[in-house]
This record gives sequence, structure tokens and C-alpha cells, in this order.
Amino acid sequence: MFCSYIFMDILSPIKDLLQSTRGWDSTAFGTMQGSETFLNVFIFFLIFAGIILDKMGVRFTAVLSGAVMLVGAVINWYALTDSFLGSSLDVWFTNHLNYIPGFDELGISPFYKGMPASAKFSAVGFMIFGCGVEMAGITVSRGIVKWFKGREMALAMGSEMALARLGVATCMIFSPVFAELGGTISVSRSVAFGVVLLMIALIMFIVYFFMDKKLDSQTGEAEEKDDPFKISDLGKILSSWAFWLVALLCVLYYSAIFPFQKYAVNMLQCNLAFTDVAPDSFWGSEAVSVWQYVVMLIVAFASFASNFGKNKIVRTVMLVVAVCCLVLYCWMGYMRQSAAAIFAVFPLLAVGITPILGKYVDYKGKAASMLVLGALLLIACHLTFAFVLPMFKDTPVGGVIVAYLTILVLGASFSLVPASLWPSVPKLVDSKIIGSAYALIFWIQNIGLWLFPMLIGKVLDSTNPQITEALANGTMTEEVASISYNYTAPLVMLACLGVAALVLGLVLKALDAKKHLGLELPNVQNVVEVEESEVETAEQ
Repeated sequence: MFCSYIFMDILSPIKDLLQSTRGWDSTAFGTMQGSETFLNVFIFFLIFAGIILDKMGVRFTAVLSGAVMLVGAVINWYALTDSFLGSSLDVWFTNHLNYIPGFDELGISPFYKGMPASAKFSAVGFMIFGCGVEMAGITVSRGIVKWFKGREMALAMGSEMALARLGVATCMIFSPVFAELGGTISVSRSVAFGVVLLMIALIMFIVYFFMDKKLDSQTGEAEEKDDPFKISDLGKILSSWAFWLVALLCVLYYSAIFPFQKYAVNMLQCNLAFTDVAPDSFWGSEAVSVWQYVVMLIVAFASFASNFGKNKIVRTVMLVVAVCCLVLYCWMGYMRQSAAAIFAVFPLLAVGITPILGKYVDYKGKAASMLVLGALLLIACHLTFAFVLPMFKDTPVGGVIVAYLTILVLGASFSLVPASLWPSVPKLVDSKIIGSAYALIFWIQNIGLWLFPMLIGKVLDSTNPQITEALANGTMTEEVASISYNYTAPLVMLACLGVAALVLGLVLKALDAKKHLGLELPNVQNVVEVEESEVETAEQ
């Protein structure tokens, strides 16, 4: 999942290079990025993936998902190579897929007339990759349940999520490095880096296949399989107002985070005044990326481990090391004058506080209140990016500080909401249909992840007509245009998603108080109450 998260955002930090070398404007970039979830949403592949998992088991589905991701990634890579330019595929994609009956009328086509051929073919690969990565997501979760059932399952899932999120920081640091390796720009090198990692991921799935098979031979148990997704379950799920509130909260919140990640680096490039670093200096060398990555790993490990040390002194030392290295990391990002290196700090605070938040919900509760707080932080961060950050464009140090603080808080909210959102679903639906409920939420979430990358790109182009005109009359180069966008409108749009999530969070909290859904109660207490109830029933 770490490798898949890297590939998911591999093009995000080099959006400006895609415009300058491949002619992708914001609409083309957004349409291509949104294509990742297209098949999952409109061809219902996410539902089929659940059926495959049920019928074929975890082992087969894991290897299949790794292979599907790799096939999509290779297509994505070839679309951005120099070999594709001028090829028969280039000509075919230029002349075709400009109009798709039905999809165009509904406004949901993953292509449009005038979209660069490389973006179209890249979108095809990203669609296939998206099918594999969603299949991998549900398969990995099921595998963790199998291996850690009755043990540290929450810690295992939290560790997997934290490691996967480090993939976002990894691609932010290394994608620009590979694209500019050796002083020549080639965006396909960044994608090739992701392809190699997905090859390693497939090998890991194959190794898991044999390890899991060995586990079954040791325990003498047959491979566990999920309950199938049933159409009849939909009526039970869709009749619950509380479920709809959680599902809509999910799509609103994630639509304000994941699509933003794809534009965040370019947003910083447009709102901060970066200076060129001498290529023969340490800060302009390729080695600095490796050193900064090492510091990032120390921050992640120390902050995560500080939650679990039994000795208070050890926990304090680990926390101090994490804070000091975080400050060092931020300083290195500023010295590199790199927007990608600055945004890479995004998941670091989330890695450190995810165990704290999970433990708090388990033992203290307040899940609905945490949803409201997460929405408030989300609104504050997007409005800060929209109105406060541009005010510091002429003060490089102040702008970078504002950017770092806002990104860290956004990362904290990224942990705050999921830590309270996903554990709330079992409290709202019957345990027999929990699998169907999660499948439906994932499908609804994918609608937002398809729509908003494309919508952000369209809003960017429509609110920056002067850039389009300047490019048309030759008064502005693609390189300058790629870092000249005004991001106010897209950021306000994302803040509005936060406002809608805040309203739904307050409604959900009120519904919980009225109908006693248990969202504000601790999970551990609920378990104890169930056990006590079972004892009383047995005695009777």
C-alpha cells in the first residue's frame, strides 16, 4: 500500500512540468487524475472486486490486484515517454475518444475534444491502476483481519495506514528529483520510479500468498472469505439516516483532501516566491533529497513509537527527537526552495497522532465531536491557503512558515476524521451487513474522488483566462504559465465542502443525542456492555 500511494500521486508534484513538456493544462491534468476512480464508479468495478474477494479469497485477489496495478502503471508510464510522441498510438488517441455517446451527454466522459493524446492514454492506464488499488485496499484490510484477529488488529491497521501515508511524502520528495535527474527534464522517469515500486509490491503480494497458505496449513483452517455484497442489503442500509450522514461526510471530507493533494504542490509554487538554488551547492544536489528523506523517516518512526513506549522517559525522548527532526526537516525544505519538499511534511503529524486519536476514540469516545472538529480544521486550512498565504508571497520566510503550519494542521485533520469516521459505521448498521455498508461508502467516496480533481482543473482554467490568452498569443511561456495560477476559487470550493461536512457533522451529533446511536460512547465501553449483557442473558 506504501508503493501504491506513491504511484497514486506520482504526477502531483510535477504538474508544472507536465504543462511545460506535454502541454497538459489544468483541465487535462484534472481529468486525467480523476480517471483513477472512473471504472470503480461508473462500471461498478468496486462491487465486482468485492465479489472476486469473496469467491476467490484473499491470496488470489491480492496477487490479482498487484498485477492489475502494475499493468495500469506501465500504460501510464509509456504514455509519458518520448517514444509515445508521434507514434501510431499518439495519432489514434488524438483522432479518437473525442466524443463518447451517452457519457458526453451526461457530462461524465473521462476524455474530451482537444485533450492531449498523452493525457488520454495516461488516463486509460490510471483507470486500470485505480481498479487494482481499490481492490488491493479491501483485500489488505481483510488480510489484516485474518492475521491479527483477537490480537493487535487496530495497531496493525493503524501502522498500515501510517506507512501508506508516508508514500505521499515519498513521492513528493523523489518525483521531482527523478523528473529532473541529470539536468534534463523527463516526466516519464518519475513514473518509471513508481512502476519499479509496484513491481516490488507485486513480489510482496506473491510472498504473502505463500505465507498465508502456510498459515492455513499450520492452523488447519480453510481460507477465510468475506460475506458477498447483496443487493437486498441496500434497502436496510439506505433506509438509515445516520448511515447517509456518515457516507456524505466521507465523500465531502475526502473530496476536500485527496484531490487537493494532486494540486497542492502547484498551489504552493503559485503562492510562494521561490529562488533558484545553485545546482553545484549541497541544496541543489540530488543527495539532499536522500538526507531529507532520512530525517523524515526518523520523524515518522520516533513520533509513532513515542505512543507505545512503556518507559515514560523513553517516550519523552522519542517525542523530543521527533519534534527536533521535524524542525530540521522543515528547515531543509526551505533551504531547498522546493514546493514538493515543503508539502511532503503533510503526513508526518498524522503518523504521530493517529495512535493517540484511535486510543482516545476507543477509551473516551466523542467520535461525532471529533468529526465536527476535523471539519472546522479543514475549513480553516483551505481558507488560509486561499487568502492568507498569498499575502506572504513577497516575504519568503513568512510564507513558508504559514505554509508549513497550515499543511501540518491539515494533516492532523486528515487523521482526526478517519479515526472517528470508520469506527462509527459498525454502530449504525447491523453487523451482518457491515461489509455491504463499507462497500457502498467506498463507492460513494469514489464519486467525489472522480469528480473533484476534474472540477478543480476546470475551475482553475476558467478563473484564470488571462493565462490561456497569454499562451495563445505567445506573450507567456508554458513554464511561466504553470506557476502563475490564482488558486483562490478552487480553494474556496474545497472550503465549502468543509462547511457542508461541518453542517452534516452537527446534524449527526444531534441525531446521536436524540436516538442514542452510541457515536459519543467509547468503543471499549460498548464491548464491556455487550459482554455484561451476554453474561446476564446466560444467567437468566
